[in-house]
Amino acid sequence: MRKDEMILVSIDDHSIEPPDMYERHVPAKWKDDAPKIVHGADGMDAWVFQGQSTATPFGMTATVGWPAEEWGFNPGSFSELRPGCFNVDERIRDMNANGVLASMCFPTMAGFNARTFTEGADKDISYVMLQAYNEWHIDDWCGSYPGRFIPLGIVPMWDVELAVKEVKRISKKGCRAISFLEAPHAQGWPSFLSGHWDPMLKALVEENMVLCLHIGGADGLVNLAPEAPIDHTIVVSTQLTMLTAQDLLFGPTLRRFPELKVALSEGGIGWIPFYLERIDRHFLNQKWIGSDFGDKLPSDVFREHFLACFITDPAGLKLRRDIGINVIAWECDYPHTDTTWPESPEVIWGELQGAGATDEEVHKITWQNSLRFFDWDPFAHLSKDRSTVGALRSSAADVDTSRRPRGEWRLRNEAAGIGVV
Repeated sequence: MRKDEMILVSIDDHSIEPPDMYERHVPAKWKDDAPKIVHGADGMDAWVFQGQSTATPFGMTATVGWPAEEWGFNPGSFSELRPGCFNVDERIRDMNANGVLASMCFPTMAGFNARTFTEGADKDISYVMLQAYNEWHIDDWCGSYPGRFIPLGIVPMWDVELAVKEVKRISKKGCRAISFLEAPHAQGWPSFLSGHWDPMLKALVEENMVLCLHIGGADGLVNLAPEAPIDHTIVVSTQLTMLTAQDLLFGPTLRRFPELKVALSEGGIGWIPFYLERIDRHFLNQKWIGSDFGDKLPSDVFREHFLACFITDPAGLKLRRDIGINVIAWECDYPHTDTTWPESPEVIWGELQGAGATDEEVHKITWQNSLRFFDWDPFAHLSKDRSTVGALRSSAADVDTSRRPRGEWRLRNEAAGIGVV
């Protein structure tokens, strides 16, 4: 196999929702209540919903195309962004330039746990807007290019029965997964161990949908020193996925739902070999606790339920067979600071070759595991020979992938009328 013969499916990217996302999906009587982008006197754009203003930190979430020196936890304006962040047509061009066939996009404005709507005072309005968000994501973002996006929904955390209804509703629209907090109790919600979320998990199993747990939702479990630099927040969050796996494995959840599928989003894979060794030894050694995994080891159950994804992880790839080759999937993380765009094929190919991966292993990691896990088939829309890195890149030879200061993006976009609010 050559690099250009790979097929890349990323199961963790992000959409920067466009300012006009609600125009087509909110009934007329609710139009005035929909979230809106307000362009401030400082030149920054912020979403406003139910009187609350949320300035999106574009300096971390939408930096693709910017020089690294301009990154940071700071707001920005749509006109400063590479259009592929929020324009689906341009996103496809950027995916093609990067050789990426398909992408699953997590929310930005809405938050991984529908935070924007959950925090709204009027939950009736919040529910309308949450459903409209899913309509936009499934029909407009994903529906514009069938076979290029794996639909990912959000649910109302404030009412588990409503969450069940929304799972059922969006499943009928072809949605394959929901985004949820990796550790709900870290933000004051009942934990997975409590059983509170069981009706929703039952609905996911019934609809053959995946529970996607993205890093960042467990930060509240760690009490960092008050003097801790920002490095701690960025680095430590990727290490907390193990706590989520522990809750689900050693709590009652996976015994109650033996067919539940859980994707651990952006947590990496390098931690998994040690974790699996540790839980197996614990289980075999601490018999007095009475943990029950039937006739299996905890590591067996992990491999039956979880899919773990990584951006770059040379150490984890070298230990891929200890992890379980069917458990590993790849992500691009466009347009965040960690993304490997536009050199994703070069990065992942180099790491796979450095690890001595076989062609069969390459295919499993870069696309087959994801398509199997999410039960999703892009090849009904685009043949395999047109889905490779080489074929996609050949269709995007005119895409400029160079980095530019945000001020230069603003001048270019405003001249073209792009992203101007």
